Order: sequence, then C-alpha cells, then structure tokens
Amino acid sequence: MPLSEHEQRMLEQMERALYAEDPKFASALEGNGLRTYTRRRVYQAVAGFLVGIALLMAGMVAQLIWVSVVGFLVMLGCAVLAVTGWRKAPKPGEQPAGAVRRQVRPKRSVMDRIEQRWQRRRGEQGQ
Repeated sequence: MPLSEHEQRMLEQMERALYAEDPKFASALEGNGLRTYTRRRVYQAVAGFLVGIALLMAGMVAQLIWVSVVGFLVMLGCAVLAVTGWRKAPKPGEQPAGAVRRQVRPKRSVMDRIEQRWQRRRGEQGQ
C-alpha cells in the first residue's frame, strides 16, 4: 500500500532532520542496497572486461577470428554496463533519482477501464 502525500512529506521531513542532526549515523542507516548493487555491477563488468581481453588475446594467438570477435563484444558490453552502472550510482546521503517524488497511481484492472469507457459512452449518447 503506497504512502499518502501527507505521510510522504512527514517521512521526508524526518529524513532531512536526521541528516541535519547526525549525517554519519543517517548514512549508516540509509540502506545502501542500490549503491551496493550498482557497485557490484560495476565490479562484475570490470571482471567481464578482463575476460573479454583474455578472449581477444587467445583468439589472436590461436588465429581464430571468431574468438577475438566474441572477446571484443564481451569487452564492449561490459564497458557499457560499467559506465551506465557508474553513472546511476547515487552519492552517499543522496536519494536515487525519482525515489521519493514519484507518485504511484493505483493500478486499474482491465474490467475497470472497460466499465469506465462504457459509462463515458453512455453519458455521451444520453446528452
């Protein structure tokens, strides 16, 4: 169940007060889930990049072009993952973009939408 607007504002105020009062403690409680995930993703991408270099070199030594091409593609993909993961990582004490301000709309079922359309059409025809 999503928080109401009032509850979201109260939560934001409490977070700001905690950061103002004791930033070190607040950053320790922050829950580094996203930051840890992105850091781990970057490390995995760097490891994959090194595997790509090894494949590229092995393909050159064995004179198998397709192994070298696969190694280059692995290097390229891992470089893209590392750069995008690094850019998305939030700074310490910073909320991820769109985490608090995003409004959650209640999901409507297909039947609810069909029923609303039906009611709207009946209202248009009755006028």
